[in-house]
This record gives sequence, C-alpha cells and structure tokens, in this order.
Amino acid sequence: MAFAAYNEGDKNTNMNFIRPGDSPNEVPISRTHPNGTYWSKSEAKSWVPFLFMGTCLLYCARVTLPICASAMAEQYEWDKKQSGVVLGSFFWGYCLTQILGGYISDRLGGAKILMLSTCAWGLVVILTPVIVHQTSAPIVLLTASRFLMGLLQGVFYPSLTSLFSIKVRESDRAFTSSSVCTGSQVGTLLLGAVGSVLLHRYGWESVFYFSGLPSLLWGVCMWKYLLKGQDQIISLESLGNGLVNSKNSKVPWKKLFQSTAVWAVIVAHICQAGTFFCLLSWMPTFFHDLFPDSKGWVFNVVPWAVAIPFSLFGGFLTDHLIKLGFDTAKVRKIMTVFAMGFSSIFIKLLSYSGNYYQAVIFLSANLGLQTFNHSGVSVNVQDLAPSCAGSLFGIMNTGGALCGVAFVYLAGYLIETSESWPSVFNFISIVNTFGLSFFVFFGQATRIDI
Repeated sequence: MAFAAYNEGDKNTNMNFIRPGDSPNEVPISRTHPNGTYWSKSEAKSWVPFLFMGTCLLYCARVTLPICASAMAEQYEWDKKQSGVVLGSFFWGYCLTQILGGYISDRLGGAKILMLSTCAWGLVVILTPVIVHQTSAPIVLLTASRFLMGLLQGVFYPSLTSLFSIKVRESDRAFTSSSVCTGSQVGTLLLGAVGSVLLHRYGWESVFYFSGLPSLLWGVCMWKYLLKGQDQIISLESLGNGLVNSKNSKVPWKKLFQSTAVWAVIVAHICQAGTFFCLLSWMPTFFHDLFPDSKGWVFNVVPWAVAIPFSLFGGFLTDHLIKLGFDTAKVRKIMTVFAMGFSSIFIKLLSYSGNYYQAVIFLSANLGLQTFNHSGVSVNVQDLAPSCAGSLFGIMNTGGALCGVAFVYLAGYLIETSESWPSVFNFISIVNTFGLSFFVFFGQATRIDI
C-alpha cells in the first residue's frame, strides 16, 4: 500500500510557497493547520486502516434503520408515509452540518471532530431501542434520533477531507482516499449480511446494538491510541479562539469563489453526487418493475462488491501516474472521465438490458467506475485549498445532497409521466456529461488558497 512517507529533509514540501520576486528568506506563511506535518509511514499504516474501519462503521450505522424499517413498521403499525418521514429525517440533519463540520475541522483538526462525532452517533444508535421502548410515541423520538444522527454524521466526510489535506501528500492522496472510502461499500455489505441474520433471529434491537457499540469503541480507541499525547479536549475557550480569533487562518472565501477551478470542482461534485443518490434510490424499484422474479440480494450485493476493487485500483493508478511525473490536473480529469463519462455509458445500456443478469452487470460496471471519483473530483478539493478543504468539501457535499433529493423527485415524475425508465437514465447521463465537461474545461490542481 502506497502510504505517504515523511522525513525531516522535506518536511515543508508543498506546505510553503515562494512567489516570484520573494526573497528566499521571506517565505510567506502557509495557510495550513498548526499540526500541518505529513504522516510518517508508520503513522499512515495506523491511521489509514483505522479510518477505513471508521467509514465502514459510518455506513453500518447509517443503514441500520433502513434494514429494520419494515420490522419496526409492522410492530408499531406505521404506514408507508410514516416510515418515509422517519427514514427521510436523516437527510435533513445530514445537510445542516456539512459546512460547519468542515469549517471547525479546518480550525481545530479533523481527527478530533471525527472522534467526537463518532462517539456521539454511536451512543445515539445504542440508545435508540431503549428510547423507543420507553415512550408512548416511538415514531416521534425515532424521527428525532434519526435527525440527530444525520447532524452528527454530516461532519464525517468534511472532517476526513480536512485531515487528508494536511496529513497526506498530493502524490498519495488518491489511494489513501480510495482505501478509506472503500469502507462505505464494506459497511453496507457487512450490515446487509449480518444485520439480516440478527434481525431474523434476535429482533431489530440487536441490529442497533451491533452497529452502535463498535462505533463508540472506535471513538474511544482513537482517543486513547491515535490521539495520545495531543490535546483531546475541545474547550469552549479553544473553540472560541479557533473560530473567532484565528485571523491568520481565515478562509479566503472571496478568492476561492472567484476561481473557475473551484466552481469546476463544485459543479462536478454536485452533478456526480446528485445522480449517484438518484440512481441508488430508484434501482430497487427498477429491478422490481422489470424483473419481478429476480433475487433481491444479487443486485443489493454484487454491485457493491465489484465497487471495492475498482475503488482501490483507481486510487493506486492515480498516485502511480502522479509519481511518474504526469500532470496532477490531467490525472484528476482522466479519473473523472471514467467516473462520470464511461459510467454514464453503462447507465444508458441499462435501458437496453435484455435480462436480469445483464442489468446487474451494467449496474455493477457503473458503480465500479463511479468509485474513480475518489481519485478525481473528491480529492481535487485538497489540491486546490488544503487549508480550508473541509469547509469547501462541506459546501460541495451539501449541494450534492440537496440536488440528490431534487433528482429523486424529478426521476419519479419522469417515470410517472413517461412510464419509461430510459428517460431517467438519459437525464442522469446528461447531468453527468454537463458536470464532466465543466470540470474538464476549467478544472485545475494548483493551490489557490494562499
């Protein structure tokens, strides 16, 4: 695994920049976190697998309620509308903390925010069965707990981006990001398999305990072993100093939003994230409508399993090309062509799939290619603005989530009015093509936050 190596001789590589005309002794102050030193090889070997586990647990906790929703709805006599309210409440909380989570992480350190948020959402998941059984209105408190979990999980990826932008070298970011983000597929598969067994044998409460307890343990282990020797407590004084009085690390919002490269990465991410959310929301319905006798576990498992090696290969290939001397911006664009361009071809082919297994192959290829986004647009924000990557990613992810909901509703309208799935797939392809074109023409990888 190609982790970032660190040595004293190149400690400040890519951290300080000399502008033309500057004296060598007058190096401008870099806009980086105070702890802005790269991970050593041994540190990376500890952090990356641990963060992979964190991403895995993130998705285990996230899909816990969807797996248990049918059983809980039957027990408490909820209709489809009530179940939809409970499930949808996560999204609204998730959107609200993206930008704030990234901003705080850029100021105080992404690792601390990851630790605190994971402990908090783990506790929420563990307490959910207790709360539901102790109240006469379980749907109200369950909706509130789901909303709260959305708030807490909303800071995860912006914090992760902030952490990587400071601790991982440019030439190692793609594989590191891909390795960690592969935990999303593994977590979905893990809870889908184990959760179904627990639900059948021990009831829905066991699924919550199975996903909540490891999350809480993960946060405790980070505090004890990985953050040992650092100030793990975020006091009100440090929070105030970090968010109000840190003038030297003020986010250059005006400069960022005047850059076409920033808008390129924002537009591309919003298009990719929005269509991805739309696709995943409607795929079960697609298979149910066109292949009613098909085995559900196949299209729920196979595409995610295929995506794992695709993601790792994309990250490895990207870092390898950059280390060989290829231009970083061009490599990021090539990966995005695979993630948004070639993947759209397989979306179009879904319209012409003649049988169930052919459709599964096309969907698997699409999801696999989309993981190249971890090595393209998603990591490009760290190239452009490492000092405020968390904040910028929070903006991107908020836009992507909001567009995802809008696209889901629009797809439903297209299906209802045209009674045609190709209309939905054409829409997804058009949006991806627009975002890809914008990024290819205007995307860069040169740092602009200094």
